[in-house]
Amino acid sequence: MADPKGFLTVGRELPKRRPVDVRIKSWTEVYEDFPKGSLEKQASRCMDCGIPFCHNGCPLGNLIPEWNDLVHRDSWRDAIERLHATNNFPEFTGKLCPAPCESACVLGINQDPVAIKRVEAEIIDRAWSEGWVTPQPPTVKTGKKVAVIGSGPAGLAAAQQLTRAGHHVKVYERDDRIGGLLRYGIPEFKMEKQHVDRRLGQMRAEGTEFKTNVNVGVDVTAEELRERYDAIVLAGGATVRRDLPMPGRELQGIYQAMEYLPPANKVQEGDFEESPISAKGKHVVVIGGGDTGADCIGTAIRQGAASVTQLEIMPKPPGSRPDSQPWPTFPILYKMETAHEELADLGGERLYAISTVEFTGDESGNVKSLKLIGVEGPANGFAPIPGTERELPAELVTLAMGFLGPQHEGLLEQLGVEFDQRSNVVRDEDYQTTVEGIFCAGDMGRGQSLIVWAIAEGRAAAAGVDKYLTGQTALPYPIPPTARPLV
Repeated sequence: MADPKGFLTVGRELPKRRPVDVRIKSWTEVYEDFPKGSLEKQASRCMDCGIPFCHNGCPLGNLIPEWNDLVHRDSWRDAIERLHATNNFPEFTGKLCPAPCESACVLGINQDPVAIKRVEAEIIDRAWSEGWVTPQPPTVKTGKKVAVIGSGPAGLAAAQQLTRAGHHVKVYERDDRIGGLLRYGIPEFKMEKQHVDRRLGQMRAEGTEFKTNVNVGVDVTAEELRERYDAIVLAGGATVRRDLPMPGRELQGIYQAMEYLPPANKVQEGDFEESPISAKGKHVVVIGGGDTGADCIGTAIRQGAASVTQLEIMPKPPGSRPDSQPWPTFPILYKMETAHEELADLGGERLYAISTVEFTGDESGNVKSLKLIGVEGPANGFAPIPGTERELPAELVTLAMGFLGPQHEGLLEQLGVEFDQRSNVVRDEDYQTTVEGIFCAGDMGRGQSLIVWAIAEGRAAAAGVDKYLTGQTALPYPIPPTARPLV
């Protein structure tokens, strides 16, 4: 354990965010550097709690008390070894994960929990800067070939594990760059893409091959894949977007979030000088109150929007854990993310318990406003409340309402895999689909979920593939496919 009195003498502290008026002028990450010595103190708050519920809260089963203790003792190199033992990409989770581990922290029952996510991020940043993250190529090759479809966190985790197990792995991606949502769905200010690029460099040095601009199921058929490879891992994600089929939906200026965010990221990659879908000088409305909605807010503000408003059909969440979401579950709470802080500073609004009734347009066919109405919570079926009608200016609307599941047309139909009642791909305890030799990891099998679940499933599916190809596996097998997060 760390300092036995640390949680009594040290309060929770996180890095400061750069001032709003400064950070919205650039696309770099929003946090300042953590003062030297501060992280060791934060790690010292980890208790000798007996049963570390943070293990259960983390889908990867990260050995959190162990690397907290090692950081507290200034044993940083040992800390990254323990962190990498369960997590291929701690720089991704350390920046993007909502930290269910912290919600399950025993200290969090009656105090602020340990800053687990920040400790994780600092460990991997230190490891990269010190040169401790090096390629780990296999010592023995099996001669088996595996195709991984999709290069998001699930596909990358599966690919790295299988490459290290000695298999020849090729990752197929239909976009022009590797990374999936990490590349084009996450804004640069939330995670700079250098973190993705240097991890891809490690994977290439280990022997993983990558092929971009290939729409598997169209450019390469399922039959061709089956002939070329001994096993296939499906990791294409949940890409069917939830829409809002209201009157006026056909108007110009209404986009899905994943139509709006990728061009903004391509500007940062140097593909465009300015995004072809820009919020500059426009009244922007973001429909959807989750993380993707926050990403749209931060992007619109940096593009110079005249105003930004976020709409959410659910009631405003409570500020503290309600009795209906007891420890150690992951509670749904009101949060002030960096984009929300920027929104408030610029006079924008976050409107709750409100529903869009109609999109209205101008004579040119462009959206100009939204007609809204207040609604009663989910217990009442979101019934409209008479007298709460209002109209909101809107020249650019983004729909950030989540995803319904994987795309069935094309590859999945060609392979003949079966689907469950939620339209996701059915897997067994080894992550194998109903078609022999075809495995599935991440959102394509479990539905829209967290990045940490994607990595965990990618690792677990890799173990299933290795077992299928060789009859046994030494790869870690962290979770069964039926596991569900505590959210």
